[in-house]
Amino acid sequence: MKKPTSNVYSLRARALWLLARREHSAKELHKKLLPHVEEGDDLEALLADFMQRGWVSDARFAELVVNAKQKRYGSLKLAHELREKGVADDLIAEATSAVDDLENAKIVWQKKYAQTPASREEWAKQARFLQSRGFGFDVIKKVLNEQANEQLNNDN
Repeated sequence: MKKPTSNVYSLRARALWLLARREHSAKELHKKLLPHVEEGDDLEALLADFMQRGWVSDARFAELVVNAKQKRYGSLKLAHELREKGVADDLIAEATSAVDDLENAKIVWQKKYAQTPASREEWAKQARFLQSRGFGFDVIKKVLNEQANEQLNNDN
């Protein structure tokens, strides 16, 4: 399917083209279609029709985003991204409920750092890295302290 041009394709065709490429939230689709609305087009009715048919679903969009990114990011960052895309808080909570932040933070930490922090500065640097990935401070403390404890146990 070719990319729709503004003169040739209808708003409906443009929306279908966007949805064929990837899943979109209703707000995101609205934002992308708004510049192409012409006189006589009813964008709200089109989106309502797509939602009624199940072609646009914020719940499905949230699940897909979480499943695709949960191994790299914490639930805080995922929730923030979904809020920016216009997903309701209850759908965000439902989608991120299965995310195991502690396990994912350990994996992300091990991928980036092989050594436990040797100094306060290094600990702060690693904590900032995990925080930038969307993990909460309680999870960060557990991961870094657990790694330090494992290092001590291995040394003995």
